[in-house]
Amino acid sequence: MTRDADEAVACTGLTYSFGETNAVDGLDLTVVRGEVFGLLGPNGAGKTTAIRCITTLLPVPARMVHVFGRDAAREAMAVRRLLGYVPQQLSADAGLTGRENVALFARVFDVHRSERAERVAQALAAVDLSEAADRLAGTYSGGMIRRLELAQALVSAPRLLILDEPTIGLDPIARTGVWEHINAVRAATGMTVLVTTHYMDEADQYCDRVGLMHRGRVRALGTPSELRQGLGERRGAKATDPLPTLEDVFRDVAGSGLDDQSGEFRDVRSTRRTARRVG
Repeated sequence: MTRDADEAVACTGLTYSFGETNAVDGLDLTVVRGEVFGLLGPNGAGKTTAIRCITTLLPVPARMVHVFGRDAAREAMAVRRLLGYVPQQLSADAGLTGRENVALFARVFDVHRSERAERVAQALAAVDLSEAADRLAGTYSGGMIRRLELAQALVSAPRLLILDEPTIGLDPIARTGVWEHINAVRAATGMTVLVTTHYMDEADQYCDRVGLMHRGRVRALGTPSELRQGLGERRGAKATDPLPTLEDVFRDVAGSGLDDQSGEFRDVRSTRRTARRVG
């Protein structure tokens, strides 16, 4: 089957189970080249599992996941070379300097030896960490740690940057700083960004489109304004009434999010641990 040239990511009927639990249940999702796409949903909706499938960290059958036309099952290594990934769990080593952390990722992502030093310096500069590059990461603030992890993901010059809860636990100023650096790199390179977040204000402000995921599938899809307007129309709002917020849309799609499908304990525990460490 010929892939659409505008597709950065295409999931077709993606399914992934842990035992008898379907974490992702027939997911259909397309991320367009060059956009910032927000994947939203309550804990346990399947967001992180879907991302792990896209990044080839979890095995999937052929033809279910494509990244820039590459089949994640058949061409896993080629897909990995196209990606930068910032997971929920902190990946920076407190016992290494900022520069050493990024250099380690340059080796992992197979950046050519002759280019590593320059690429590392460029990645650190892109997130405004040049002056702190030779300090131990253990001395960094929470916002600096997240920017360091962004530099780690950027060192391979990825065409697709995947961010799983990149600003969790950060104060509003640090959150804004992380997004400013993401947008600056995107503007300079045309990079595509796929992000999960529980901060609705971030999704509303920074995402071109969002997909609201619940119980393994995308239940609502569109620009933030389209989703807010659509909910208002379904509620019979008058023209003079204020539009619903994206949080209202989230609640409408996911309900209370407190039933027995609301997530696996290990994912909630991991998220809380990360928030404590960057806080």
